[in-house]
Amino acid sequence: MIPRKAYKIVTAALERQPAVVLLGSRQIGKTTLAEQIARDQNAIYLDLEEPEDRNLLVNARQYIESQMGKLMVLDEIHRAPELFTSLRGIIDRGRREGLKNGRFLLLGSASLDLLKQSGETLAGRVAYIEMSPLTLQEVGNEYLNTLWLRGGFPDSYLSASDKDSLMNRRDLIVSYLERDVPMFGSRLPSETLRRLWTMLAHEQGSPLNASKLGAGLGIRGQAVNAYVDLLVDLFLVRRLMPYHANVGKRLTKSPKLYVRDSGLVHALLALQNIEQVLSHPVCGMSWEGFVIENLISAAPALTIPFFYRTLAGAEIDLILQLPDGQKWAIEIKRSTSPKLEKGFHFAQQDIQPDRSFVVYSGERRYSLSEGIEAISLWEMMEILSKNDAA
Repeated sequence: MIPRKAYKIVTAALERQPAVVLLGSRQIGKTTLAEQIARDQNAIYLDLEEPEDRNLLVNARQYIESQMGKLMVLDEIHRAPELFTSLRGIIDRGRREGLKNGRFLLLGSASLDLLKQSGETLAGRVAYIEMSPLTLQEVGNEYLNTLWLRGGFPDSYLSASDKDSLMNRRDLIVSYLERDVPMFGSRLPSETLRRLWTMLAHEQGSPLNASKLGAGLGIRGQAVNAYVDLLVDLFLVRRLMPYHANVGKRLTKSPKLYVRDSGLVHALLALQNIEQVLSHPVCGMSWEGFVIENLISAAPALTIPFFYRTLAGAEIDLILQLPDGQKWAIEIKRSTSPKLEKGFHFAQQDIQPDRSFVVYSGERRYSLSEGIEAISLWEMMEILSKNDAA
């Protein structure tokens, strides 16, 4: 089993809060992680997709209070949102009896209703943690191309062959379209939603243009926005917001959209091996999305990601606003000999970042120009992780 970074984050959160909500897309390893924590802490584990486990919670307060003193893991918590009301009273009663922290670990595959429910009833009693798919730091730098091609869903990444991996991701896409998306309220036909998802893969990293996407699908732009919101809430699409600096220039206002897992990008476009990816027009933007997701996963908690673009052409692919207030500007290049364009230098002058990097596909770290370093993805992630530890 590949050790997951989230293990330490979750166990540390359980030491300081009564409840921890672990969020993330389906099949990224949340259940495996929770089962490991349950074994290590002699916890009670309930899967709310299983009828027998749900039956134990018909009288939730009575059952949970009968297990006082033990960590309780509740998987697929969004299937029983009514439990949040009971948990609030149980947590408060436990606090009065000296049971303060480490009471509940709640797992969910969507943020929309789950965050709303827990936010209304467990404020001040819960920590939220988003678990990402496998990252480069978790699998090792020598497997960079495999991770980029197959993505970070463990079953896909660990498949016996690239062909098996592609089939696994196609099955996952069907599962989302036919099961998970309808469960959270989509009335769009699954084939139309698949086409939207595929269009987003083709347009990886492009500003959201709901009217254009709607015209291609035969639906209204408002409907496109609603379904993009749903894909964002299911952790399948990232909406990267523009950085608005007071620079007196006309700035891009639309967010950029990325299908978050590079393996899903390639599956939606039927790209089976690394050679097909490298020869496809999406190659550069697929790499950009892959780098962005890995850097965000390595960044300190509470880091806010942005991009910067003016209508005159000044642009930075990624700005990380760190918790200490620093701004790091990061340009992303697939080339092994990266060259900076004028737009990056203009953007540098606009926002005056504290540090500037170009993350590229090579291994050496060197200076490109004054104050700007070329660096590998692996080393950039290491720098961000050390900054988090500090």
